Amino acid sequence: MAEATVRPATPSDAAEIARLQLATWRAAYRDLLPAAVLDTLGDDQAAAEAEATWRHTIEKGPARVFVAIEGQWHVGFVAAGPAPQDESAAADGTPVPDADRVALVSTLLVEPRWGRRGHGGRLLAAAGEAALADGLARGISWVAEEDKASRGFWERTGWRSDGTVRTLDAGGRPLRVVRMTGTLSFELET
Repeated sequence: MAEATVRPATPSDAAEIARLQLATWRAAYRDLLPAAVLDTLGDDQAAAEAEATWRHTIEKGPARVFVAIEGQWHVGFVAAGPAPQDESAAADGTPVPDADRVALVSTLLVEPRWGRRGHGGRLLAAAGEAALADGLARGISWVAEEDKASRGFWERTGWRSDGTVRTLDAGGRPLRVVRMTGTLSFELET
């Protein structure tokens, strides 16, 4: 394997992050999202909008974005930052006691062809280290209930579902997502 690294994203990474996001969604979520939704992810407008969104996030936050590089290739990325109170709230909407110390890992994607090489773990470790340095104490992330690969990844990191479930409208099809939660300190296998 070529040298693999994780570093903070720069605005010049935005186009590649957008490409990774759209390509990964088209490949990894083809069984979860309607074809009509996935088809829109391949057009130039979607790519331009995603690039602008990621450039703004990288430059202004509130999330920090990290990219995984293998050799000369961008292979994945993560975005994490302070969780909005409604994201960490109990299922009934009640704020949790530690709401101001919860990080939201809003996106963690590794392009499928680069999977199972440790990139996801390295990305999560970098995001966790940054969140801890910012005074956050635990993390949450929302994962499609039927996405067994992603749920398995989170469970291998020690995160567990806290029992909170949401149903989203995914192009006219309901998509249930579960909230995973756990530590921000990760031990990487060497």
